[in-house]
Amino acid sequence: MKVIISGGFNGAYDQLVPEFERTHGVKIATGSGASQGTGPQTIAAQLARGVEADVVILSREGLTELIAARRIVAGTDADLALAPIGVAVRAGAPQPDVSTVEGFTQALLAAKTIAVPGSTSGIWLRAELFPRLGIADRINVEVRPRGTDATAMLAAGDADLGVLPTSEIVYARGVAFAGNIAPEIQFIQTFSAAVVEGSRQIETAKRLIAYLTSTQAAEAIRKSGMQLPAG
Repeated sequence: MKVIISGGFNGAYDQLVPEFERTHGVKIATGSGASQGTGPQTIAAQLARGVEADVVILSREGLTELIAARRIVAGTDADLALAPIGVAVRAGAPQPDVSTVEGFTQALLAAKTIAVPGSTSGIWLRAELFPRLGIADRINVEVRPRGTDATAMLAAGDADLGVLPTSEIVYARGVAFAGNIAPEIQFIQTFSAAVVEGSRQIETAKRLIAYLTSTQAAEAIRKSGMQLPAG
């Protein structure tokens, strides 16, 4: 079975898949792609050019676009986890207090370069939050296709701050988690899964999604810096 997943849920997924493979006698091949954005490696672009997949895991915003494009088997979508926006610094660097709006704003203004992903969270940051804070034209933002690219830039010392889903910071090498941004400016991103139209393994795909939404998956989701969806 083939899964294409965005980085936001990858930390939990990597912990959970081996057990699913063992208990269900299934081998899963995993590909990756951005939930939204431009370029050939977004999940939508991959499906559009014929890349085969049975399950996709991505932001709810990206999944909504796939549903509208009729790439998803109706009624198979399910929300897996909620991920807040956090701030990362290079490992060993001083960690700013980003728990207040003022503290976060000052940290952004003090940074020479800020790395953000080009997908759902980065789109929101650039289109909504930075303009709302009145600093969009006062900060240097480097957009990277995915969260892993943003944290890699940070780890290499090419950026001072990374702003992206907490779940993409927790397991990233060479960076440290400075905290989530203030609740009043927070964007809680939902990661969801669905069966891809044309899958030849629909029932197995449904079982994987059921496993990822089960109580067995809860601990791995929480350890990845995410929360369980309500209900």
